[in-house]
Amino acid sequence: MLLGVGLGGFFDGIVLHQVFQLHHMLSNTGADRIGLATYRVTTVEGLETNTLWDGLFHVGTYVFVLAGLIGLWRRWPQGYAARPPGTLLFGSLLAGWGLFNLVEGVVDHHILAIHHVYAGELQLLWDLVFLAAGGALLVGGYALTRRAIDGRD
Repeated sequence: MLLGVGLGGFFDGIVLHQVFQLHHMLSNTGADRIGLATYRVTTVEGLETNTLWDGLFHVGTYVFVLAGLIGLWRRWPQGYAARPPGTLLFGSLLAGWGLFNLVEGVVDHHILAIHHVYAGELQLLWDLVFLAAGGALLVGGYALTRRAIDGRD
C-alpha cells in the first residue's frame, strides 16, 4: 500500500500539477486563512513558491515509493520460486492510491483548503469526484487484495 500511496501522489503531482496545471500545492487563495500567505500562480513569485512546494510534495511521494519498495523486498518470500499473485500487488497498489486520494483530498482540499482539484465555480464537485475516485480505488483494491489472500486468484 505504501507503494500505491507514493505512485498515487506522483500521478497527482505530475498529471494534475504539472501536465494539466489544474492546481499547485498552495494555489488556493484561501490558504491565508490557515496562516499561509496566498501564492497565486499568476505571479512569478507565486509560481516559484508553488513549484517549490510541488517539489517538496514529490519528495514526500518519493519517500513513500522507497518505503514501499523496501517493504516489498523485505517481505518477499525467501526460498520461493513462485512470486505472489499479481492481483495481490495490483490490489495493494490501487488501495494505496485510493488512500492517498482520500487523505490528500480531505486534508488539502477541505480541511486546509490550500488548493482544489480545479478551482472555480464547480470546485466542490471536482473535489468530491476526486474523493469518490479515491474511495472506488480503495474499495476495488481491497477487493482484489482479499481475492488474492483468500486464494481465489
